Amino acid sequence: MESSSSKHHSAIFLLTTLISISSYTYSSSAARYPTTSKINTEFIRTSCLATTYPRLCYSSLLSHANSIQASPQLIASTALDVTLSSAKTTSTMMLNLSLSHGLKLKEVAAMKDCVEELSDSVDELQRSMGEMSNVAKENRDFKLMINDIQTWVSAALTDDTTCTDGFEGNDMSGNLKTIVRSGIVNVAHLTSNALALINKFALIHG
Repeated sequence: MESSSSKHHSAIFLLTTLISISSYTYSSSAARYPTTSKINTEFIRTSCLATTYPRLCYSSLLSHANSIQASPQLIASTALDVTLSSAKTTSTMMLNLSLSHGLKLKEVAAMKDCVEELSDSVDELQRSMGEMSNVAKENRDFKLMINDIQTWVSAALTDDTTCTDGFEGNDMSGNLKTIVRSGIVNVAHLTSNALALINKFALIHG
């Protein structure tokens, strides 16, 4: 029968592997999409310069270049979709990890609190995506809709940051703390980038 320590290490290994795979997917996008239009990739590159984390922005969106083309709305929508996917994956990983044996009570509590914050973030990102799909409809007020989207994504970013802050100064073991925070920080950075692209779209459209 597998020991608590083994389960603990297995859970950490799984989280590390999934985060590594995610990072590799972003970083290797250029190599895997050599036929992507230079115009489309250049649009993504220049658009990402408006974000706080342009390298992450570019690598996370490059595989979607052909569908984004040169549309400010589509790049903002795609950034939201990528962020939502990452938030869901990270939330699931953390929930599974919090249920593993061998963790300290404070570690479990910190991760469960963070899972709740990420759940709120996922809900807010989903709402923003739903509203973004209605932006092109002429019978709606653009400024009102984009304001709602910006409010929800800003709230999601606050939730991500709160989740990250929850691991400061607690008794969580060094390796686990580093691994968990790296996943959360990645979501926070993607959320920040998505908000920047939404703000840029709002300025262009407005």
